[in-house]
Amino acid sequence: MKNFQKKNMIRFLCIIVFAFLILIPGFAQNDEAFRGWHLSDKKKDGYYGISLNPAYEFLRMKKLKSRPVIVAVIDSGVDTLHEDLKNVLWKNPKEIPGNGIDDDKNGYTDDIYGWNFIGGRDGKNVEKDSYEGARVYHRLKEKWGKKNITNPDGLTADEAYEYNMWLRAKNEVTGNVNPLEVMQIRFLARTMKSGDSVIRKLLKKDEYDCKDLEKLTTENSQALRMKEIMLSICRENENEEISNVMLLDQLDGDLSKMEASETPPRNYRQEVVQDNYYDLNDRYYGNNNVYVSKKSALHGTHVTGIIAAQRNNNVGVNGIADNVKIMTLRAVPDGDEHDKDVALSIRYAVDNGARIINMSFGKSFSPEKKWVDDAVKYADSKGVLLIHAAGNDAKNLDTTFNYPCPLMLDNTRPSNWLTVGASGDPKTGGIVTRFSNYGKKEVDVFAPGIKIYSTAPGGNQYQFLQGTSMAAPVVSGVAALLMSYFPDLTAGEVKTIIEKSAVKIKEKVVNPGNGDLVLLSDLCVTGAVVNAFEAVKMAYTLQSEKNKNPKTPVKKIQATARPQQKGTNTKNSKQ
Repeated sequence: MKNFQKKNMIRFLCIIVFAFLILIPGFAQNDEAFRGWHLSDKKKDGYYGISLNPAYEFLRMKKLKSRPVIVAVIDSGVDTLHEDLKNVLWKNPKEIPGNGIDDDKNGYTDDIYGWNFIGGRDGKNVEKDSYEGARVYHRLKEKWGKKNITNPDGLTADEAYEYNMWLRAKNEVTGNVNPLEVMQIRFLARTMKSGDSVIRKLLKKDEYDCKDLEKLTTENSQALRMKEIMLSICRENENEEISNVMLLDQLDGDLSKMEASETPPRNYRQEVVQDNYYDLNDRYYGNNNVYVSKKSALHGTHVTGIIAAQRNNNVGVNGIADNVKIMTLRAVPDGDEHDKDVALSIRYAVDNGARIINMSFGKSFSPEKKWVDDAVKYADSKGVLLIHAAGNDAKNLDTTFNYPCPLMLDNTRPSNWLTVGASGDPKTGGIVTRFSNYGKKEVDVFAPGIKIYSTAPGGNQYQFLQGTSMAAPVVSGVAALLMSYFPDLTAGEVKTIIEKSAVKIKEKVVNPGNGDLVLLSDLCVTGAVVNAFEAVKMAYTLQSEKNKNPKTPVKKIQATARPQQKGTNTKNSKQ
């Protein structure tokens, strides 16, 4: 999931270039004012945060002690040397670092911090990848493209799922291609890359952001055009830290999507990983490099810091949980992840002691959904909580496609899954962010996900990012806090506590999809924003009841029955 909004970005860029680069005036309030706002308390601090300090005050008052909890982060990688993270990273106790031997005999040699499922045995790594819609369309075109299926009822369940998925991919890949727009984007890409090469020389750095450009003075027309384009996009997204690399990568990715109607996507993953992708039993591939590069590890490092940056060390930021170890699983490239890597990452996490798995990624197609479903069921059977970001496309997940998803191909749902939308504050533009996906039946709860300040890779750095990718680890952090101080709680009980203790929002909010004023209960199951203080109080009460009567069950939320998600069975999904 990208950290700036893709929605209408192409048309926005075209308007800038072909309308003489008219700029949107004025930056939003200085981001520095929002450092740590997501942890704050509405009554004490004035922000719609998660009330973390009152939660810790309550725990201290009750003289509760914590136990370490392992949280697996399936993401793009992490900076293992970061000053605020190096002491909170999980280290495999059964593995001797750097000896080239699979000491614990789990099939993954020297898996000290976790594992990189998108790396090669030769040390190479996947950073860029294609998107799943193009992969599905071209791989299955020969199989389904020449067939005229007039009665899908004659297909098996697996065939119907695959056929309907292919039809949707075909429509997405070939149905919305505008030759004029493609030509404009190619021109735009050349324009921006020309200006970028000049700015890199002027700034003497390969990566820069809008804060750097504000200080840049030049008479070079190409550089000025690139500067104006970037500043416009930063202003549109209220994010000064969008970089040239992020923007150009996004532009290349969108151009590749446009060109995918005729050209099969490059198989980046297979070139590096070289496993038998369609054999799930061929699972011992990859390498132990969970960092790879500064560019690659930004997303995962930021997510990790939100959950677990070392607290009260007088450095950087405070994470949410104070006794947690982060297991790093690298499975998310710059592009769409692959189902096999996701499924095996979940299984690795479960087998190595994780109690929570954070998944800040998503896509619109899932050709090997059965593998992911089986991994989710395995996690459920072992009491592991899965927390997934809803996505950043301002779409209704009740009626659109978003994977991975909790509705299984067999129409069952696991008890260990939370889907999280991104909330904000009136001072950040609204209680519901304008980019967040939502869904009265498919999104469980909202959590802060805009202007989130956290760890960044490449030398003890910190920066603001936003997205449901940031909201999910807020919930993962709260879940880790509960499991740490109340270790007897099950994953299902923690899920229910998070939902039932979330603070209801009474005032109307803006629906990201259409701009209408609605209740938050129209946008998610609970109609509420996660709150750590209320959660620990509820957990304490429940734990006390269980101590008195071990058979005391946690009361479930009586949510409205969820409809079947389209595309997950024969009848018909960053995130």
